[in-house]
Parts: sequence; structure tokens; C-alpha cells
Amino acid sequence: MACNGCLDATSDSGEKNFMLNDKKIGFIGSGNMGEALINGLISSGSAPVENIICSDVREDRLEYISETYGIETTTDNLDLVDASDIVVYAVKPQIMASVLNQTAGRLDMSKLIISIAAGVPMAAIESYLNKELRLIRVMPNVAASVKEGAAAIAAGEHALEEDIQLAMSIFNSVGRSVFLKENYLMDAVTGLSGSGPAYIFLIVDAFADAGVKMGLSRRDALALSIQTVLGAAKMLQDTNMHPGELKDMVTSPGGTAIAGLHTLEKGGLMTTLIDAVEAATIRSKQLGDMMSEKFSNHKKANGTQS
Repeated sequence: MACNGCLDATSDSGEKNFMLNDKKIGFIGSGNMGEALINGLISSGSAPVENIICSDVREDRLEYISETYGIETTTDNLDLVDASDIVVYAVKPQIMASVLNQTAGRLDMSKLIISIAAGVPMAAIESYLNKELRLIRVMPNVAASVKEGAAAIAAGEHALEEDIQLAMSIFNSVGRSVFLKENYLMDAVTGLSGSGPAYIFLIVDAFADAGVKMGLSRRDALALSIQTVLGAAKMLQDTNMHPGELKDMVTSPGGTAIAGLHTLEKGGLMTTLIDAVEAATIRSKQLGDMMSEKFSNHKKANGTQS
């Protein structure tokens, strides 16, 4: 892989965003994630409105996107691919093979291809298309909709260092991204940050229930729970201190925090969370294998446009 080892950490510098200014970015699919990325690119100034194009089968959806963001839209995926330097496949995994088959003949090494189709392994896409392409796979999460997303980026064999930087610029516009040197780690990302918001929502819900049990109103308990999680995450992000250090800052001898932490430890919170990420990772691998088989069957049944 041409970009092996080029980036291995988060990157959110404006220095790399300028590279998007002369690139036409096309989004196949204008669902929640597609819209979040369009919004992020425009609001962050990472890409000018005139350099973004979006396609969808739903004309009412395209009308909304055009009116809201002022970008070019089309119902023709082939026109979008022809017009774009970067093509982002933001479609549901169950139709990804069909969309790839439709557009395969227009894809070549002149374009950067980015897939955010959940559960579709890089190997399945490469095998399906069976040609040299600058391919990137990204696993974002739902928090991209509020510009606090966590995304992991993996590169195909023919992706260049610049391609990684371009992809990171796109996804840093809606949060933070990391580059993975190993594609197989995408399942772990799915189990951690991809599924992670659901775990945090459950924890916040439990916090709020606890507050209600102790006499707080539901409204106050939920507001305090949300802000507690938000503030703790902000401290971790801004201080770069280890979570254990920050935990010790809150924990005084014989105090309330240590009593609560002891109860969490007895309940096996850490083990349960680790097990949850592991279970989600294993399930992601299973779903990826199933999707690879579906891609293979689709190719046998339909062939691939060249």
C-alpha cells in the first residue's frame, strides 16, 4: 500500500483542508450520514458549495438538500461519478453492490473512492470491482450529525498518502478521525466507536434513572447526567491526562466517589463494557463475512460493468 505508515493519529489541522478546495466531491446517497458530511464540509469551510454534488433516487430528498445547502444535485449516479474527483458511497449496505455495479465502468485511478457503507469490508469491494482503484473505507459514527463524530479510516492497496489526508479532511469536518494501518481492525472500530454511542446513551439513561430514584426530577436528572458525561469527555480531550489520573482527582479518601466506584467495581462495569465491545466486534466480523458472500453472489448473478 502506497500510504503504509503515513498517518497513524488524529488529524484536524486546517493545513490539510485546503487540499479539498480544488476537488469536486460527489456523494452517492443523501441520507443522514451523507447530509452530515455535506453540512460539515460547508460549515467548516473545508470545501466550497460549488465543489459538492449529491445524488439520490428520491427527488424530494434532493430538493431539500439543494434548498438547504445550495449544492448541485442529480438523480443520475453516472453523471455524479463523471463530475467528481472524490466519490463517497454513502448508501445502505444492502444496495451497495448494485450501486457499485452501476458505476464500476466510470471508476478508475483518477478518482478517490470512499465507502462508508456499514459492514461492507474493503476486500469485498476490491474483489467485486476487480480493478486498480484508489479506495478508502471509513467507519464513522452517528455523532457526525452534531459534528462530534469519531471515524476510522483504512486504505486500499493503491491509495496514496494524499488520499488518506483528503479523507481525513472530510471526516475531521464532522469530528475526529484516525488512520488504521490494518484493515482488519475496522471490526474493532465498529465494536468501539461505531456502536459506542449506544452504550453511552444507555449509561446516561441509567444515570438519570438513578437520579430520579434519589429524588431528582426526570428533567433535572437527565440534564445533569448529559452534562456530566459531556464535561468528563471534554476534560479527557483537553487535558490529555490518563482517565485513571482524572478519576483520582475526583476521588477523595473516604468520600462519595470512592464509595460509588467500589459499587461499580463489584458490579463488574469494566468487564461488562469490555465484553460489550468484544461482542460487537465479533458480530461485525460475522456480518462482514455475510456481506462478502452476498457481494460474491451478486457478482456471479449480475456480472460487473467494466
